[in-house]
Amino acid sequence: MSVLFEIMENWNTTSDFILLGLLNHTGAHQFLFVLVLITAFISFVGNVLMFLLILLDSGLHRPMYFLLSQLSLMDMILVITIVPKMAADYLTGRMFISPVGCGFQIFFFLTLEGGECFLLAAMSYDRYVAICHPLRYPVLMSWQLCLRMTLGSWFLGATDGLMQAAATLNFSFCRTHEIDHFFCEAPSLVRLACADTSVFEYAMYVCCVLMLLVPISLILISYSLILAAVLQMRSNEARKKAFTTCSSHISVVGLFFGAAIFTYMRPKSYRSANHDKVVSAFYTIFTPVLNPLIYSLRNSEVKGALRKCMDQCAALSHD
Repeated sequence: MSVLFEIMENWNTTSDFILLGLLNHTGAHQFLFVLVLITAFISFVGNVLMFLLILLDSGLHRPMYFLLSQLSLMDMILVITIVPKMAADYLTGRMFISPVGCGFQIFFFLTLEGGECFLLAAMSYDRYVAICHPLRYPVLMSWQLCLRMTLGSWFLGATDGLMQAAATLNFSFCRTHEIDHFFCEAPSLVRLACADTSVFEYAMYVCCVLMLLVPISLILISYSLILAAVLQMRSNEARKKAFTTCSSHISVVGLFFGAAIFTYMRPKSYRSANHDKVVSAFYTIFTPVLNPLIYSLRNSEVKGALRKCMDQCAALSHD
């Protein structure tokens, strides 16, 4: 982090960037702005509730739910990293962001998105062990391994975020400081650089491909083995339970990786600022709201824990 601070301290106060934003002030866009705020609020509250439910309910103190709580934590932080600044810019018309603020947005965004890639891979391994090797689950998915995978996800995401934020802010920006986006994202910032960025863009592309393809390959292998095991099950009830549990995770994986691959693995000639903004809005604002909904509505244990929590709250209110 010291490298990032040193680079940001070299800037002066007149070198602020201008975020052009996602929406304008027409009637339709004002309605969309309200919709975005409502979605972000539901996302934040839903993920906070999911995190607290898993933390407080002893019945959910298992590796599967610990990983899910980390997913909620990442989505929670992602929403508060992006949405408050975007909303303040829209409401006040002050679209400026300092290099320090820009650096932190790049760092936290990439830390959370990169960490989520590897966390989803860890969750797929957990489902593989639970379904294909249930008797050996305590050994193959021990708490020690679960914590290592979680810390590894955070570390790999933070490493990617730190490297890209430091490298991006190290460029000289001799063009206009207007960023055609609603938050600081490395590709949008690199377009403003006056130096040759081809080597950095290639390195960034390779890094993004690895951050996406390695986890998604592990996920595909895990679910291929799960599918083979499920098809061999004789019990319809066991097969239905396995499909229900895994379909929730597959839905989240498909939404997350689909948007990320569209954003980071397209050829440069197919990129446009408007497309990037719409897709970024999808996976920074709308995808996080789906995670707690998908996992709570399709998971009987989470629904049971939530019902139990609501009953306890109701009993306390009557007392």
